Amino acid sequence: MAENHQDEDFTGHHAASLGTAKVRLAMVAAAFLLGYFAITLRLADLTLLSTPSSPQLAQAQDVRPLAKPLRASLLDRNGEIMAASLAMASLYADAGQIQDAKATAQELAAILSDVSVKELETKLSSGKHFIWLARNITPKQEYAINALGNPALGFQQEERRIYPSERLAAHLTGYTDVDGRGIAGAEKFFEKQLAAGKEPVQLSVDLRVQHILHRELAASMKTFSAKAATGVVMDVNSGEIIAAVSLPDFDPLKPKEASDDEKFNRLTLGVYEMGSTMKLFSTAAALDSGKVGMGAVFDASEPIKYGRFTINDYHAKKRAMTVPEIFIYSSNIGTARMAQALGDNGLKDFYKRLGFFEAVPIELPERGSPLYPKPWRDISTLTTSFGHGIAVTALHLVRATAALANGGTLVVPTLLKGKKSLSPEPEGERVVKPQTSAQIRQLLELVVASGTGSKAGVEGYNVGGKTGTAEKNTGGNYKHDLLLSSFIGVFPIESPRFAVLAMLDEPKPTKESYGYATGGWTAAPVVSRVVEQLAPLYRMAPEEDTRPAVLQAMGKYMKEGIGRASAGTDR
Repeated sequence: MAENHQDEDFTGHHAASLGTAKVRLAMVAAAFLLGYFAITLRLADLTLLSTPSSPQLAQAQDVRPLAKPLRASLLDRNGEIMAASLAMASLYADAGQIQDAKATAQELAAILSDVSVKELETKLSSGKHFIWLARNITPKQEYAINALGNPALGFQQEERRIYPSERLAAHLTGYTDVDGRGIAGAEKFFEKQLAAGKEPVQLSVDLRVQHILHRELAASMKTFSAKAATGVVMDVNSGEIIAAVSLPDFDPLKPKEASDDEKFNRLTLGVYEMGSTMKLFSTAAALDSGKVGMGAVFDASEPIKYGRFTINDYHAKKRAMTVPEIFIYSSNIGTARMAQALGDNGLKDFYKRLGFFEAVPIELPERGSPLYPKPWRDISTLTTSFGHGIAVTALHLVRATAALANGGTLVVPTLLKGKKSLSPEPEGERVVKPQTSAQIRQLLELVVASGTGSKAGVEGYNVGGKTGTAEKNTGGNYKHDLLLSSFIGVFPIESPRFAVLAMLDEPKPTKESYGYATGGWTAAPVVSRVVEQLAPLYRMAPEEDTRPAVLQAMGKYMKEGIGRASAGTDR
């Protein structure tokens, strides 16, 4: 009886304990289930219900995706990338969750080499729930920050603009801000198209020629200790810009590190008194008017006095000269007398036709407006004929030269590769007769064959051109030792395809240049070296030397002119 009673007590106690355990187990299971259910609801809220801009999402995701398509690329005429965008992570923080701002700042500064501990600590101590710490970090930096395991840090995927050629074409491509908006150059001009992220924009630029022009300009700039330089290669028929350089330049990846002087586009924005290269246009105006022929003679024996102004020649011949002589000897006096023969507004109207009174149309926001006499007086005709009192951009000069060389058509310069790339026939407004264009080409070739532009000559190719050496106007006075030296070349001269300009700002003479810093010594050799490399690159076969023929033709004009001068019929 006693044993049975003890067994019953044990069995009852065991059953009670088991029941209690089951209840506790059920409670624990319910607790786990409730916690799991809460976590599930939270995840659903974060991943399905929250908007991409909400703080909750920013804290829960490792990387937020891009909110817009990547910016479209800029390509050169051969499909080489000039500018492109990459998806990269940017680091942000919820400063309200940071436990130790100083320690976290030190950890991040060790990874982000371009951000200081002090700057990071200030941001991390702000208490703000969203604050940028670093934009466009590298994958290696992103991995290292992830390894810190700090839940208060997160990443937003953004885009970073890259320029594979770096500073080579900086003034053409321009650059963007940290948010990917175009700030300068083609990046700004084509902002809408690039931001859409669809088709790339293909420019007319050939990076191979760009490299040649950049290298040769930089070398001459160094040799002559010049302050700055600019140059361009343009297709005279289509207006396409094949290469364009402005020095000093900058790295478009680091625009904040560049000075205003480095960012300044000297080709399209800077306006300058071009000096003797302007004689090309005043001579063309005289010939095209029909009032002046190639055999015409003008008296350049004495300076021209007009009020308080006196017009002299740099190397005076002190005699009557024919039109070819005036051109190759770059006579200010002879050029001014030719301009007088056009009448009161003859030269002014011609300059207007060439586009010298308005900004050049080009797909860049950086475009300079010319400066010219207002009102235009009689003295304006004299001084602007040889480049004083009128200031234009280097692109104005190239465009107008192309028009005189291509048969007489003023084309529109463009940075876009078009369907008529390297077209054999120009399209645009006619500004001179074909006959005038042919005469101008003869004069340009004469300058290289036997004049101031001889150093622009290239073996196997017939180059024509005009030198320019302008004294810079500073404070209303022309400075003899501050020069703007240039050379504008055209080749092949018989059937022009390219115009090439080189211009140096304040070059200094050297022993090798015999103390000269003129366009013939500083800029003409640059054009020669560019043509020498450009011609084979574009498979242009060597030509028959036409210099003897042009010298013979010009000799005939000079002989006729001298005869007229002796007979007393010169102007």
